[in-house]
Amino acid sequence: MGSQNKWTAADVPDQSGRVAVITGSNTGIGYHTALVLAEHGATVVLAVRDPEKGRAAAERIAKASPQAAVEVQRLDLSSLASVREAAEALSAAHPRIDLLINNAGVMYTPKQTTVDGFELQFGTNHLGHFALTGLLLPRMLPVQGSRVVTVSSMAHRIMAAIHFDDLQWEHGYNRIAAYGQSKLANLMFTYELQRRLAAKRKPTIAVAAHPGTANTELTRNLPPFLRPAERLLWPMVVQGAAMGALPTLRAATDTEVAGGQYYGPNGLGEQRGHPKLVEASKQAHDVELQQRLWAVSQELTGITFPV
Repeated sequence: MGSQNKWTAADVPDQSGRVAVITGSNTGIGYHTALVLAEHGATVVLAVRDPEKGRAAAERIAKASPQAAVEVQRLDLSSLASVREAAEALSAAHPRIDLLINNAGVMYTPKQTTVDGFELQFGTNHLGHFALTGLLLPRMLPVQGSRVVTVSSMAHRIMAAIHFDDLQWEHGYNRIAAYGQSKLANLMFTYELQRRLAAKRKPTIAVAAHPGTANTELTRNLPPFLRPAERLLWPMVVQGAAMGALPTLRAATDTEVAGGQYYGPNGLGEQRGHPKLVEASKQAHDVELQQRLWAVSQELTGITFPV
């Protein structure tokens, strides 16, 4: 093992025999997470919106790692029908799932709604993953060492609150606050899921991670006023997607990880660096809010969990 404060992809233990489903894994952090898990022997399923891009990513992984077992599953998180279809196909193909990595996300999008009428960032980043997790959990609960890893963001602190009176931003819209709400929801979901798993004494754990400031396609919707700052500051704070994937990889594979933990970079302001245990905002730990969000998420998605 490398020293714990310089944890790298080389520290990922053997993943042979494990099945990992990773959302949004054809580019960026999701791709690098998939690549490393495949290199370490996992059967990796790229759950992506565009199967063609997914197949191209699978080919890149196979080139880098000829023995890799990589599959592609179409999944559009902004459609509950697509989430159900994907979950059915995955459950049929894989009697056991060891890892579900809720990685996909949209960021700072102009005001849009999903097919089901949810605000796009909340609908995709939180509700889509909430539904997918609930539907795949039966394949994970019997599996020793199984984990649900959900990727949040430092943005869970920025202008972030769960707007229960207007979850879908129908009365005014702020793309930064809406993103913050979705990423705060990712953490609250992780904590509430972990509490439920522990209460039922299940071997599955729920963990969260954030990549710091990573160079991915996510920033394509940055508001215009932030562009100059991005160009100026980006080279100083940003790290590559391979480094950005390390907190997720550690949360997914380090044998020391415990349920309800949160991993992020160890550098200044958690912007870059090697993964370490980090703290979420006080708000993210509010049990009453977590339970309220859980109840409303079940209502909106029509998904009830087996825990």
